Amino acid sequence: METIGPVTRRNATGPLRRLLWSRERAAPALQGQFWTYAIPLGLLALTGLAFAAGAALDGRGLDRLWVVIIAVGSVLPVVITFRLPVIAWRAGFLMLFLGSVQADPKDSWPWNTVQLLGFLLVLGRLAVSEESALTIWAVALSLIPVFVYSPYANAWGAAVLLVAIAALGDIVSRRRRTRDLLAEKEELTELERAKRAVLEERTRIAREMHDVVAHHMSMIAVRAETAPYRVGDLSDSAKEELATIAGTAREALTDMRRLLGVLRAEEGEVPLTPQPGWAEVATLVETARGAGLEVGLTVAGVADLPETVGLAAYRIVQEALANAARHAPGGPVTVDARGHDDRVELTISNKLTGGPVPATHGHGHGLAGMRERAALLGGTLSAAAEGDHFVVRAVLPRGEQQ
Repeated sequence: METIGPVTRRNATGPLRRLLWSRERAAPALQGQFWTYAIPLGLLALTGLAFAAGAALDGRGLDRLWVVIIAVGSVLPVVITFRLPVIAWRAGFLMLFLGSVQADPKDSWPWNTVQLLGFLLVLGRLAVSEESALTIWAVALSLIPVFVYSPYANAWGAAVLLVAIAALGDIVSRRRRTRDLLAEKEELTELERAKRAVLEERTRIAREMHDVVAHHMSMIAVRAETAPYRVGDLSDSAKEELATIAGTAREALTDMRRLLGVLRAEEGEVPLTPQPGWAEVATLVETARGAGLEVGLTVAGVADLPETVGLAAYRIVQEALANAARHAPGGPVTVDARGHDDRVELTISNKLTGGPVPATHGHGHGLAGMRERAALLGGTLSAAAEGDHFVVRAVLPRGEQQ
């Protein structure tokens, strides 16, 4: 309760501070073919009005300097009001005091006609471009010189005119702000619809993967596990191979469940299962060897990698080994990892067997994903045939050490 008073006063005087002395940010310059011609013509017209204002001041007996100041001050706020409406009002408000110097008491108004019309334009522009509270302060302050220097009857008429122009400008401002808010809400609604469509598509993909791929993987695991009981006279090596196939299928199912969780997750949800890192590369190589792939692993200086770098390196080696098994079965594969102070260099090379490189070997979705992983870390990845070998080279920045 003790803070209600100060906060209220701050909210009330904040627009006043903006009006009187806060720095104003200029509005964007007027663009378009119309303004290309309108601005020079408008400046020419204002120059003529300035001369007319100076001629209207000849009867006051002012020095030539005062005539120039008042004449220029009558049109200058109009020149700057389109980009700096608050500063333009300040200049026009000051001129309400200077423009009445040595005015004839018998005149209906102590200001020349050009100055009056210019100030009304400035006030209208201020009301259109600024918030209501600032406009109210501007009108209230503008009424002070009106009632001080104008005859009493004319002052009330001028007050009604000022309030009417400010009210009309404020209505235009409110309508524009309402239109902008509606447009912003429509844009947010479209974004939400797009996000919802993406989530629905991801859910559909996850359902199809679960219904089709996961079913087949489960059948592979079950048939491999039950084969020793259904098929007689299997050697120990065959049973061990079937057990390896079953285990690999179970691991694939686990990875698929993790992937399905990612596809079904709403924005901001993170899977709780830890992702593999560089420490699991040795296990990955052993699994590939167990599947019949001849793999040589050389590691030097690769330790304590950040999680993101370790995950990217693991996935790159995993995809490269999978490509080698698909496109060059039986050929030897070498995995070379070299760690430096600022980067990790990976080279996976497999000897090609059976002719030229298949078209999909270097241009499939897997290699595209590898390149994306490297690019996200600020690294690079290349994959191309070199002689009778297909070589994948990746350079991953280490980043900050964990």
